[in-house]
Amino acid sequence: MSGQLDTFPRLLLDHAAHRGTRPAMREKDLGIWQTFSWQQVANEVRALACGLASLGFRRGEHLAIIGDNRPRLYWAMSAAQALGGIPVPLYQDAVAEEMAFVLSETDVRFAIVEDQEQVDKLLELHARFPALKVIIYDDPRGLRNYPKELLRHYDDVQEEGRAFERAHPEFFAEAVSQGRASDVAIMLYTSGTTGHAKGVMLTNDNLIRTGRGGIEREHLTADEEVLAYLPMAWVGDNLFSYTQGQIAGFCMSCPESSDTVPTDMREIGPTYFFAPPRVYENLLTQVSIRMQDAGWLKRWLYAKFMDVARRVGTKLLDRQPVSLLDRLLYATGDVFIYAPLRNVLGLSRIRVAYTAGEAIGPDLFRFYRSLGVNLKQLYGSTETSVFVCIQPDGQVKPDTVGTRAKDVEIRISDRGEVLVRSPGVFHSYFKNPEATREAKTAEGWFQTGDAGYFDDDGHLKIIDRAQDVGQLADGTLFAPKYLENKLKFFPWIKEAVAFGDGRPYATAFLNIDFQAVGNWAERRGIAYSGYTDLSSREEVHALALGCVEAVNRDLSRDAKLSGSQIRRFLLLHKELDADDGELTRTRKVRRRFIAERYAALVDALYSDCSSLSVEAKVKFEDGRMGTIRADVKIRDAPVSNTGSPLRAA
Repeated sequence: MSGQLDTFPRLLLDHAAHRGTRPAMREKDLGIWQTFSWQQVANEVRALACGLASLGFRRGEHLAIIGDNRPRLYWAMSAAQALGGIPVPLYQDAVAEEMAFVLSETDVRFAIVEDQEQVDKLLELHARFPALKVIIYDDPRGLRNYPKELLRHYDDVQEEGRAFERAHPEFFAEAVSQGRASDVAIMLYTSGTTGHAKGVMLTNDNLIRTGRGGIEREHLTADEEVLAYLPMAWVGDNLFSYTQGQIAGFCMSCPESSDTVPTDMREIGPTYFFAPPRVYENLLTQVSIRMQDAGWLKRWLYAKFMDVARRVGTKLLDRQPVSLLDRLLYATGDVFIYAPLRNVLGLSRIRVAYTAGEAIGPDLFRFYRSLGVNLKQLYGSTETSVFVCIQPDGQVKPDTVGTRAKDVEIRISDRGEVLVRSPGVFHSYFKNPEATREAKTAEGWFQTGDAGYFDDDGHLKIIDRAQDVGQLADGTLFAPKYLENKLKFFPWIKEAVAFGDGRPYATAFLNIDFQAVGNWAERRGIAYSGYTDLSSREEVHALALGCVEAVNRDLSRDAKLSGSQIRRFLLLHKELDADDGELTRTRKVRRRFIAERYAALVDALYSDCSSLSVEAKVKFEDGRMGTIRADVKIRDAPVSNTGSPLRAA
């Protein structure tokens, strides 16, 4: 075996040899945390790899992996890599038809899945993809009478693997020794925001060198604790949970379910944490709801000490000078408010917390940092193995994504697009050389598609997707994602879609946050029968109008964007949903699809209409189709005064 730790199987075996008894993974099952040491993980991976080999899994072959974050599914990734195969995690909430494209493109023969739900999806597709020969399942509940010729239980495959290893004792070590840093270690599919998803092939070298750079920059150690709760099919989970855990040797914990994540976070107390802005927004929404239901004294203390936190919390975190009185006030607030709040959020032991994927609202960002949570923004993508820019400690700004990560080169093209060259830039798109050539130049520069620039301190600022940045009819800069992120900061607004390119003014669709607004409505005695009814209420429109007015006031202070204040808006009659094609599985808005699907509503925003009768097809969780009918009301929003006159809507 090579002396270099340049592949994931070599990293695993090195940890088993040098810290074999240290915890590598945890899983909460039936309310009890089960811990697996590095040696146990290595043994489990070896048995599964040998079992796959005995079933005919070959080097270079793809292994589909579908389910929630489970140790056995991560071991499946390791087993495939040990055999020179390529794991392909799929989003566990994807419907069968969404999985069909990946199965077709990769000619998958083997799949390892969590439970009956995922088995059902694959069986639904099996007639169309007869290449699929073996479905290995972990949880046997509900599968007793399923076809035995296609299904194999995880335990049985491992048992076959142990028998195979006894007959071929050198097989596993030889398979690992054949691995190379340049081998494709995983294939992750893009979100498909603008079309068909693409399989991004990342090598051992891409991920390991990038992961090591992040570990060095943040001084991570084997003592970190990480909660692996984000989809395994997303590059963020792969980098922060799996890759960096395999490099640094820290422990990765898997929650019992998505519903128990807040509780599991409090119990584990992660020291290293990553979440997209939506997770931080949801946490803040829960805090807002709880405070609104609290007694007057607690509400008063919260308001007073949060004023102190906003004034000095970030300065203390960045080790800037603060007066003795403010230090005492903050210390008092920490006892009564900040520490209990961090504990409720599961952030008590956080050393480093990241957010990425979408821009985070500045106020939301400052809220967490004011509590003493070292939350930082980073910038990257699947094609760059995540790390492109990271905010350095002591230089954290709410409106930038930081400075270059280790060994990363960044160039801004003539049209303002961010170009990246680094060890993490992907190998290629699977079976798509044309898309690879379009995305990556002959010199190795990846064209991110994001528009941005460097500020005077060398921090990168991302404005929007380059293709989405446009102009209003009068030439005013229009950056839709920038507007959407400002709107989504408010706890009442879950999603926003802005329009305006080539139009006389900016407008927006808004989705209310059903839980937060429902709680608000109930406290005021406002009756409603469901989402559509609640979103049509005059009181809710007034609530949304307040949010839009606040965003317009903020925009009025930005010389470049003051002319793109939102003049008209509507509350959509249904929640935007990935199952309806309106969002990606990572909850990114498919703006073009939405504009086409709701073209009549977009046109109404640019007319004299005050309401419009609409009808929308929706897909329920069980696959049935339904229809929603509603009268959508359209509201005008006042604009704030700026240095230059604004045209009337």
